Amino acid sequence: MTYPTNRSATWFVTGTSRGLGLDLVKELLAGGNQVAATTRSTERLLAALEGVDTTGLLPLEVQLTDQDDVTRAVETAITRFGQIDVVVNNAGYGYLGAIEETTDEDVRQMFDVQVRGTWNVIRAVLPGMRAARSGHIINISSILGLVLFPGWGLYCAAKYAVEGLTESLAAEITEHGIQVTIVEPGYFNTDFLTSNSLALPGNTSDAYPAIREMVQAHQAMPGTQLGDPAKAAAALVTIAQRGNGPLRQQLGSDSSGFASSKVAALTADIDAGRELAFSTDYVR
Repeated sequence: MTYPTNRSATWFVTGTSRGLGLDLVKELLAGGNQVAATTRSTERLLAALEGVDTTGLLPLEVQLTDQDDVTRAVETAITRFGQIDVVVNNAGYGYLGAIEETTDEDVRQMFDVQVRGTWNVIRAVLPGMRAARSGHIINISSILGLVLFPGWGLYCAAKYAVEGLTESLAAEITEHGIQVTIVEPGYFNTDFLTSNSLALPGNTSDAYPAIREMVQAHQAMPGTQLGDPAKAAAALVTIAQRGNGPLRQQLGSDSSGFASSKVAALTADIDAGRELAFSTDYVR
């Protein structure tokens, strides 16, 4: 186990002024933990935490796509708290539109935030964790990092990349005593599907009416999602405390069901394609 048992834990959490990140900060502070919370607006974060005891909070305004800025934030957290025990790479946003409707800027921005930002944090925290031979990196993916739906192609592509990055990371650092977890939430009752967190293409095509219907359905969904974000925040604490869970952890009954369906579909494809796969080997 890498989670400290003789002192409060120190968490470094990105994307904390809204959604799951905000609920996690509240959960951690209520549990007496120390939290370095990154956000694009510390003013918005502190306003969202009004009435909460913020004694253990270090709010940090950070541009996650700037490696130097991320490194400074990590160093500031270590100076304040001594070391970082758990990292949660949570920052991100959604994008709902057809692949044909995306622009170069849409693609660049999505991968900058979801992939490059996560990569920057990992590179900044690993030297300290390796030196301590402890730590836990939790990367928030999505069930859309494992399955896919039409209209979510850009978001899925970024989350698939996060999953590949995280799985490789887990294999690389296991000998250094550092735990790694991919978390795959389903639909949770946060503002993820509101205009605050869900981007749409600037120009759309009449060729994709089903996606326009999907956009409308998702915009009407807030408040009806199955998942309780406060329970998701508590689950993240459980993941860190137990320290020896599965590499992938779904959150939400919907996420678990989608994952099971994905495994069944992948197994069926492998079985159906086995003869052709084997036929491409040299005959020796």
